[in-house]
Amino acid sequence: MSNVISTRLVVLGSGPAGLTAAIYAARAGLQPIVIQGIQPGGQLTTTTDVENYPGFRDVIQGPWLMEEMQAQAEHVGTRFIWDHVSEVDFNRRPFRLIGDSGDVYEAETLVIATGAQARWLGLPSEEHMKGKGASACATCDGFFYRGKKVAVIGGGNTAVEEALYLTNHSQDVTLIHRRDSLRAERILQDRLFANPHIRVIWNHEVEEFLADGEPETLVGLRLKDRLTGATQVIDVDGAFVAIGHKPATELFRGKLKLDDEGYIAVETGSTRTSVDGVFACGDVTDKVYRQAVTAAGTGCMAALDAEKYLAAREYEAIAAE
Repeated sequence: MSNVISTRLVVLGSGPAGLTAAIYAARAGLQPIVIQGIQPGGQLTTTTDVENYPGFRDVIQGPWLMEEMQAQAEHVGTRFIWDHVSEVDFNRRPFRLIGDSGDVYEAETLVIATGAQARWLGLPSEEHMKGKGASACATCDGFFYRGKKVAVIGGGNTAVEEALYLTNHSQDVTLIHRRDSLRAERILQDRLFANPHIRVIWNHEVEEFLADGEPETLVGLRLKDRLTGATQVIDVDGAFVAIGHKPATELFRGKLKLDDEGYIAVETGSTRTSVDGVFACGDVTDKVYRQAVTAAGTGCMAALDAEKYLAAREYEAIAAE
């Protein structure tokens, strides 16, 4: 039998953005409910070493950081529910969310922090080497490859930006692209071609991530020429897949304003969406920075925006009496 659960604020997603929103909302007395979804803790639960989150001198583990954030949110009064929301109705107040469990959640406000997933090549060897040399975030992991050989896979803005960024740590950066021209903006291409520490391998795709050692680490990539079929192996210590991200917004298509890439559109300087009382934060709105600390910052903003929205509604209700 399904249950109807009512609350002032529901948070969808439990990564840094969602958990920070929950902490601030709970401290404001909003009694938030976090619906954790299919990947509790977000992408940081699949990240091993975290060296750039403020407040920690030593390397910390992504899963540990998420456990600590959740514990803090629970300590200040957040309720966590394991469910996956498959339907939302923004045409009624309170908003209505239906979970796969059959339970119905009614919320006066909603904070969406469902995140975005990096697109991967889909190779078994790539999956095996995640965290052991294969990464989808140069800004997150490039520091670990100081003075080493690295490769970036892709040909759009993200790939070129990551290749340029990696030259801050490495003087041996290879960009691998499956076509004979880049999709990146011309100004980025000009910077790439002018950088003496970057070489480009055209018309090649990655066939295999090669590992060696104990414990295993990435030692190379097997590439295939898309024109001739010939293969070659290049030595690399780190490989960064940069073929885009996919925001988790399918649930909101036709119900919220999204941009051309599917990210939730928010008002400049806020987390307000196209529907009053619905707020969005973290990577589901961010195609530029995609860092745990920036996600947490927008999570704080979302909770504060929601608190102000609820306070304004209460004031209006009192004034109307």
